[in-house]
Amino acid sequence: MTVSPPAPGGPAAVEVRGLVKRYGGRPVVEHLDLTAHAGAVTAVLGPNGAGKTTTVECCEGLRTPDGGTVRVLGLDPAADAAALRPRVGVMLQDGGLPSGARAGEVLRHVAAMYARPRDVGELSERLGIGGFARTTVRRLSGGQRQRLALACALAGRGQVVFLDEPSAGMDPQSRRAVWDLIHELRTDGVAVVLTTHLMDEAADLADHVHIVDHGRVIAAGTVPELLAHDGPHGTTTAARVRIEARPGLDAAALAKALDEATGPAWHVSETEPGVYVADGPVDPAALAAVTAWLADAGTLARTITTGGRTLEDVFLDLTGRHLR
Repeated sequence: MTVSPPAPGGPAAVEVRGLVKRYGGRPVVEHLDLTAHAGAVTAVLGPNGAGKTTTVECCEGLRTPDGGTVRVLGLDPAADAAALRPRVGVMLQDGGLPSGARAGEVLRHVAAMYARPRDVGELSERLGIGGFARTTVRRLSGGQRQRLALACALAGRGQVVFLDEPSAGMDPQSRRAVWDLIHELRTDGVAVVLTTHLMDEAADLADHVHIVDHGRVIAAGTVPELLAHDGPHGTTTAARVRIEARPGLDAAALAKALDEATGPAWHVSETEPGVYVADGPVDPAALAAVTAWLADAGTLARTITTGGRTLEDVFLDLTGRHLR
């Protein structure tokens, strides 16, 4: 499924058209299109191996495309690397930080490379770096390294910032501080391109989402658009019932009971052993049908929960639930 993107407020800062990248002759990215705008957060989501990191690395100038075009602020990231470097911030998932240097020294060194850097003291305070500023990078925890890498990516006041898993390994307090900073970047007109495996992070931060699988964008739109669009088997619903009970119950019988109770609009599946998900118009009659179905099966539910489809539900519906 592909949702037409809305007309964004800011100009395009990153434009990818027909991107192709191969490793050893094997296509990893195939004719991928992606746009990110100034003053907006664009999330790029996908399973491991889907091609999202390769796509972002082509935008960062770290890899050379085998086909298509990539433009960042109107420039070619490979050919115009020297011109782009002062205007772009990059946070790599592995940090790319010198392991023997102290955290504070790394941040001051990076900031000194820019003509108009952010205040190092302010960045350190916002991200709690002062507490480990004299600790060498190799001795930092995973979350501390992430905070330092983010500070380095923001030090130059870039017009475009690429953030790869920015809150991975962080505690809730650090994660909230990172989210607040990203919201501020958007307000300041920065184009933020974010890759993450945390669906709640994408749902909270992103103005626009691209879901990538097998080297292509398979869905794109705002979070509300993706949540409201067709679910599995053509169902269009933002509501669902999730039941945990014993495995092997008759999901088709539940779908029939729900259709009879509220109208023929339900899709029911056993998404994993003993977990049944029913998508449709949730109301008291639907819940009564669920309890009656359980009673007919001679079993009790461990839990019954209701709520809207989440971005994670959409992601799994589109990319599958099997391990890669």
